[in-house]
Amino acid sequence: MTLSNASYKKIKAIVGADHCLRKKEDMVCYSYDATAASYMPDAVAFPKDARQISDILTLANADGFYVTPRGHGTGMTGGSLPVNGGLVLVTTRLNRILNIDSDNLTTQVEPGVVTGRLHEAVEKKGLFYPPDPASSDFATIGGNLGECAGGPRAVKYGVTRDYVLGLEVVLPTGEIIKTGVQTAKGVVAYDLTRLFVGSEGTLGVITRATLRLLPLPETVQTMNVTFKTMEEAAETVSEIIRRGIIPRTIEFIDNASIRCAQEHIQANLPIDAGAMLIIETDGEKQEATRAIEALKALCLSRHCDSVNVAKNPHEAKELWRARKAISPALFRYGPHKINEDIVVPRSKIPDMIRKINQLQSETGLTMASFGHAGDGNIHFNIMLDKNDPVTLKKAEQAVDVIFDYTLALGGTISGEHGVGITKAPYLSREIGEKEQEVMKSIKALFDPNMILNPGKIFQTP
Repeated sequence: MTLSNASYKKIKAIVGADHCLRKKEDMVCYSYDATAASYMPDAVAFPKDARQISDILTLANADGFYVTPRGHGTGMTGGSLPVNGGLVLVTTRLNRILNIDSDNLTTQVEPGVVTGRLHEAVEKKGLFYPPDPASSDFATIGGNLGECAGGPRAVKYGVTRDYVLGLEVVLPTGEIIKTGVQTAKGVVAYDLTRLFVGSEGTLGVITRATLRLLPLPETVQTMNVTFKTMEEAAETVSEIIRRGIIPRTIEFIDNASIRCAQEHIQANLPIDAGAMLIIETDGEKQEATRAIEALKALCLSRHCDSVNVAKNPHEAKELWRARKAISPALFRYGPHKINEDIVVPRSKIPDMIRKINQLQSETGLTMASFGHAGDGNIHFNIMLDKNDPVTLKKAEQAVDVIFDYTLALGGTISGEHGVGITKAPYLSREIGEKEQEVMKSIKALFDPNMILNPGKIFQTP
């Protein structure tokens, strides 16, 4: 369903000529995301509010063209790619923090707000919005909602869906609805709010969100711990959980990732370590200090190589700067990357690390692993040149093995990145046929003409 010239003129009348693009050199920036796959749209539009989005979607149903919602395009599975052409609908003009309610611990925001900007705004008022994806400095709240983003703090505080109280959504057919509540609790009828969060922009376009906030913790304690091997680090994480200690974060980084980050940003990282953990505690000062000391003693009892508690916020910030630099830095190992975000039960992390090490040894592929060990979320990367068919085939087979082993351990093939287009071929390994039928019937109910974000989640012929 290609966007016609007549439809494009109508879109310009809705949003204004200054907020539309149709020249190829302008549209190319909206043809790709963090997967590096690229699909050229027929046009790009930048609506300013829910009414304009409603008018565009009503027009799309009448004229028959596809619409793909998009924020800043930081997704890892192709969720914002216009795989069938049509219109890319960019929500970055809806970028207001509408209010921060300190009395009721809530905030109302539009989808184009950058997550890091929201963090800064609420923290100035002594409040806290926990979800913190690695891309928070440039990812938008809308994208976070679409993918149900997580981040390092999820081990203690949960993921995006745990902080969404209510939404304003434009349905694929153009109607504007409101879901959920602005109160601390509410159980009237079906929970449509949770249905939209994580739906990857296939059921509607979110135009406003009411989010739950927490009081800002008084203090944060950060330490990094090094080990000779990833297996030792993974076993230590399992022991932390077994002891019933719930830190704010437990991040793990393998040697390949440490070296790559060090080369990329020169952060004085322990490049000879087989693995490193970044562990944080928070709360009242005495509570956070007591917890970090207990964790330090535990790590020393597990024969770690070193433990260093950050002396000040600057040292802690440098550790996190290195952690967030890993994903883009890995391209030093190859021009292309296969990036999977598997999750296994936390007690099974050592098993998965052993499997990854075995697979790397057997295939000779360049692999790097890092992620949120506290909740079992492992970012498994294979660096390669996709133009080499032999290496590409070997890498795809390695992903098959990892996914099958993940599911055998009781895990899931995606913890944060969603399905999009890159994981659609694997959906049936985790979701049964009947369950998929139910999901597809929900999609058909919301989007009878199948115009919104086509080709995502479910494979199409």
